[in-house]
Amino acid sequence: MDGTVLVADDDRTIRTVLTQALTRAGCKVHATSSLVTLMRWVEEGKGDLVISDVVMPDGNGLEALPRITRLRPGLPVIVISAQNTIMTAIQAAEAEAFDYLPKPFDLPDLMKRSARALDVKRRVPKPAPAPREAGDDLPLVGRTAAMQALYRLVARVMNTELPVLITGESGTGKSLIARAIHDFSDRRTMPFVVAQAADLQSMDGPAALLSRARGGSLVFDEVADLEDEAQGRIVRMLDMLGDNAPRVMATSQSDLANRMEAGRFRQDLFYRLGGVTLHVPSLRERVDDIPLLAEHFLARGERDFGTVRRLSNDARELVRAYSWPGNVRQLENTLKRLMVTSTEPEISRAEVEAALGSQPLPEPMKGLGEGDKLSASVARHLKRYFDLHGGQLPPAGVYNRILREVEAPLIEIALDATGGNQAKCADLLGINRNTLRKKITELDIRVTRRRKLM
Repeated sequence: MDGTVLVADDDRTIRTVLTQALTRAGCKVHATSSLVTLMRWVEEGKGDLVISDVVMPDGNGLEALPRITRLRPGLPVIVISAQNTIMTAIQAAEAEAFDYLPKPFDLPDLMKRSARALDVKRRVPKPAPAPREAGDDLPLVGRTAAMQALYRLVARVMNTELPVLITGESGTGKSLIARAIHDFSDRRTMPFVVAQAADLQSMDGPAALLSRARGGSLVFDEVADLEDEAQGRIVRMLDMLGDNAPRVMATSQSDLANRMEAGRFRQDLFYRLGGVTLHVPSLRERVDDIPLLAEHFLARGERDFGTVRRLSNDARELVRAYSWPGNVRQLENTLKRLMVTSTEPEISRAEVEAALGSQPLPEPMKGLGEGDKLSASVARHLKRYFDLHGGQLPPAGVYNRILREVEAPLIEIALDATGGNQAKCADLLGINRNTLRKKITELDIRVTRRRKLM
């Protein structure tokens, strides 16, 4: 490894360690604790690589990146930061940093990245893929403690080899978190492959997936829904991974530990996938983020549709109070609809109520308490729903919405109990098979066939 490296960090120990390691590797090193000094060196044409901290006594390393790019196009910059959040990684990517490492970093790893950066500098530069816009289609808008904890954990695991299991309710953005891990990792120029159940139906399915992934990222979406035979093929594939293996990730709405204990998920697969588990919180777990997300989606709608819309105070209160059973996806789709259907710049509470009228009731029914009757639980749930509207009547059609809320989980659980056999499920429910098929279509219920063990 040869070349001149400019190191900027206000931690003297880090400057010393990097200077010694890079010098031993054959590089010349200029180290400073000042961003002003670093920028002077860049302007003078010094350096083939910059390694810079973010927070410096006299400036911000991320904010200096665009200026470095203007002054020295093609000069690679590796950002290191104690602010180890996913947003820092996103900002570094947006500013076209060559690489990003959260502190504390692994020195041999940083040396490998430095060698790669110097090698790229020596070659004719190629146009880099456009960085993804922060928050454009990622559920990474949030200031609550739950989301900040998620950001920190994603930043730590982003460039490790550990498999990642991403859990959370439908609509929270599990697949997009997997995409963010890929897009801001070392593998971002490699393929991102989402495996479907059909990809695992044949014996050569796993081999084909590995060929498509080619050292990138391989995601098993809603892995709990896979049949036992497909799960076994994944286990055998993971056991045979060698060099140039893809990063393995999986998503699941279900609690895999509970399913494993119930004999409905393979134990060997559970332990192979659970290197690191990331839980994506529901909107009910981060209520304070709802207004922020609403503003974000309205701003994005203004950009996409050229239409300026804002929520009235009453509408904003309702949006915050609603429990959003479909989570971020439901919130986004609702606001998109309101941007199109609203005729005034300010969206009213009545318009929000109308938009929510055809959607599921807020907050799915919780588990029953000891000795509690279903009717009592339903009564509490409905009372909360009416109270949510602050003395006003909810949108018309409550009866059908209640039936839908009860029908969907009843049919889903009955299908699960009968292993997806619709004839047995219809008998169990006491309804005609054609009626069951119609309900499955109307309620958009996913049916998975499998053999039952009981």
